[in-house]
Amino acid sequence: MFQWVKSELLFRGKKKRKRAEEGEKVSEDQSLSNIEEPPVKAKKARKKERSEAEKKLSQRENALEQADEEEDQKLFQSKVKQKKKASQAITKSIVNSSTGATAKQQKRKWVADEAADRRTVFVGNLPVSCTIQVLTSLFKKYGPIQSIRFRSLIPAEDIVSKKVAAIKHKVHPNAKSVNAYVVFKEECHAQEALKENGTEIASGFHIRVDTASKTSSHDSKRSVFLGNLSYDIRDDAVREHFQDCGDVVGVRVVRDRTTGLGKGFGYILFGNTDAVHLALKLNNSVLMGRKIRVQRVTDKKKEQKGPDQSRAPKDRADKKKKKEKRFSNDSFVGEKANPLKKSTKPKRLKTTPRSKAGKNKQSFD
Repeated sequence: MFQWVKSELLFRGKKKRKRAEEGEKVSEDQSLSNIEEPPVKAKKARKKERSEAEKKLSQRENALEQADEEEDQKLFQSKVKQKKKASQAITKSIVNSSTGATAKQQKRKWVADEAADRRTVFVGNLPVSCTIQVLTSLFKKYGPIQSIRFRSLIPAEDIVSKKVAAIKHKVHPNAKSVNAYVVFKEECHAQEALKENGTEIASGFHIRVDTASKTSSHDSKRSVFLGNLSYDIRDDAVREHFQDCGDVVGVRVVRDRTTGLGKGFGYILFGNTDAVHLALKLNNSVLMGRKIRVQRVTDKKKEQKGPDQSRAPKDRADKKKKKEKRFSNDSFVGEKANPLKKSTKPKRLKTTPRSKAGKNKQSFD
């Protein structure tokens, strides 16, 4: 029995030892696991930190690269702008120099043209058969002629130019007259050539000679406007209609450049103002089956000044009327005062008290 008890106790002690060893092993394993876990977490944290730092570095590098690219673009754009400004400045200088040169050239050309116009004479109402030789023979006695050119020509065909028509004398059959410009070498000779105004160069053609310069002004007081003229009227027909009024200096029927037909109106310049009064009486007279209108030629400059001048006295008159209204005699008449009604009651006399009256009497005594 005793031995059996010992064997059981030994068996139980072995079991306890085994359990204790197993518990120690488990605790050791747990401790080892606990010891091993922290390094893994630290590694993961380190990896995260490294990844964040790498991201920040990459972001900084990208930002720096973008900044460098922007600076390069700005530098490129500034260089382009500088080049443009330089090119614009060069072009402006060139344009200014060219415009200055062209302006000077234009001034010189204008002066030259004006001088040439003073030496040029306009000759109107020439027959279509007129040639350069006829004009040279007419005007060469006044001085040397530089050039002669015909104008207001109507070509026989639309294809032919006016210059070719003038050279080849291919003029439209319905054309009745042409004009010409005669250029002299000296201005004084052109002024002397004006004496040929009104001369009959051919049967039914009294030429009109005038200076070609723009400064030549026609006297509106000696001129008359004609309206409702026939489209195929000739200048000499108008001259014959008004020749009884006085000396006719010049007749101008306004015509179309392409067809040569009249536009239905014209002008007559007389030698004096008395002829204008007589010409106005021919208003509504019949010329080539039409009742023509005869009116005075009004000066445009006076018409522009006229309305302002005509308004001034009216404004003054209106102001005077307003002042008269303000300070009229009626304005000084006041309203009549209502008379006071006389009262029917008798006025009471002021009576002094007896005591005062007695004192007064005593004082007078």
